[in-house]
Amino acid sequence: MIERYSLPKMTAIWSQENKFQQMLNVELAICKAWNHEGKISDEDLNMIVTKSKFQIDRIKEIEKITHHDVIAFVSNVAENIGEEGRFIHMGATSSDILDSGLALQMKEAVALLIDDLETFSSICKAKALKYKSLLTIGRTHGIHAEPTSFGLKFALWYSLTQQNIKRLKEVENEVIQAKLSGAVGNFTSTKPSIEAFALKDLGLTPAPIATQIIQRDIHAHLISTIALIGSCFEQFATEIRNLQRTEVNEASEPFGKGQKGSSAMPHKKNPIISERVCGMSRVLRGYSVTALENIALWHERDISHSSAERIIIPDSTTLLDYLIQKFSHVIEFLNINEEQIEKNLWLTHGVFASQKVLTILINNGFSREDAYALVQKSAFTAFTNKVSFQEVLKKTPEITENIPFEKINELFAPKSYMTNVDFIYERIGIDV
Repeated sequence: MIERYSLPKMTAIWSQENKFQQMLNVELAICKAWNHEGKISDEDLNMIVTKSKFQIDRIKEIEKITHHDVIAFVSNVAENIGEEGRFIHMGATSSDILDSGLALQMKEAVALLIDDLETFSSICKAKALKYKSLLTIGRTHGIHAEPTSFGLKFALWYSLTQQNIKRLKEVENEVIQAKLSGAVGNFTSTKPSIEAFALKDLGLTPAPIATQIIQRDIHAHLISTIALIGSCFEQFATEIRNLQRTEVNEASEPFGKGQKGSSAMPHKKNPIISERVCGMSRVLRGYSVTALENIALWHERDISHSSAERIIIPDSTTLLDYLIQKFSHVIEFLNINEEQIEKNLWLTHGVFASQKVLTILINNGFSREDAYALVQKSAFTAFTNKVSFQEVLKKTPEITENIPFEKINELFAPKSYMTNVDFIYERIGIDV
């Protein structure tokens, strides 16, 4: 991932230094397992552990000759150890090391993403509680519908984020699967006990069955989940973009001192981070296609997946990490224009109460068709003539014969639209 969209912790996870360190951890775990089996002496293991190290420049130098990164790595480690270096990589194949090392990196990356989501979730929860009682107009098809709680926007995001945390934790339990079962996965040159001991030492779990590699449905699940989470954030970001439109003007991204919105128009304040989030989510969905394509490989393996994974796994985790943290900043410092929210609420002169009127008339014996026609006519009159729907209702005999003035007034009271908001909050785990 380009530096512009990379943050330090995730960058460190996918660095060459950490990749080779995790590979070395796998090699050392295998040596410890052979020591446990009595094939490597305590003295030799001590030398291996003490002297094992690698130099990235030297690995690259050897790889220019071998054209094989794992062989170059093993050769470099072995030459640093000396005579005891002959035990490095005993019974293993390259993918044993690569897939197990990758599992360790994915484990770190997923844990970081879960932390990111936990932080975002807490921000949404706080906003949901803060704006629970703020009445706003709800919109369907982009058109004014009925009033709702502005806090429910954040409550929805909180709930979806909790679901995404659950999804990532399921993936977390999958990506720790690894294998040390040799060239075609049948333990020809090693033993199940070696795999079990080494992977336990690494905090990984043995895959139930493998070929030369861990099956790529696991990696596809990770990338697909990342794409799904990115799409949820696109949903959140799209709401901010719409709320920041000049004609709506109900919420806007934070705008820092010295920040500029346009090279040509000094008045501009644009939802640039929300737009960036939307664009990034498209990239993440594209990566999921590649991950799904990587599942079908030839026989016990080929390496058509390998080159793609070097890009899509680090990039997707890095991009989502950046995306979540940047959008968390947006929501934490989001500007809420309560005055404009109130103004927009009454922009259509109260026709949002139409369903309440319709329901009362039906309950009073009107057919749905007659009640609908009457309420629709009254609502269109109010909207077209820019007069209060409440007053139009009071001047319509068919209405007032069935609904007293006092009841009509109650239909427009904010509290009548907030009756079950607490119930929704409690159902998704936000204590009120």
